[in-house]
Amino acid sequence: MAEKRFKVTLVKSPIGCKQAHRATVRAMGLRRISQTVELPDTPQARGMALSVAYLVRCED
Repeated sequence: MAEKRFKVTLVKSPIGCKQAHRATVRAMGLRRISQTVELPDTPQARGMALSVAYLVRCED
């Protein structure tokens, strides 16, 4: 059975944000605005997306 995944898209620049939030965006694999990555649907990945929710858009 395939592992559940969700898409995360960077919609706002992390420039001027807290350094920890910039690091979270980079750790998710996002480098530029409008870039989309698929992450495994785990509590850790969901928490990362939630902590920078004002910078990203999530889709199931």
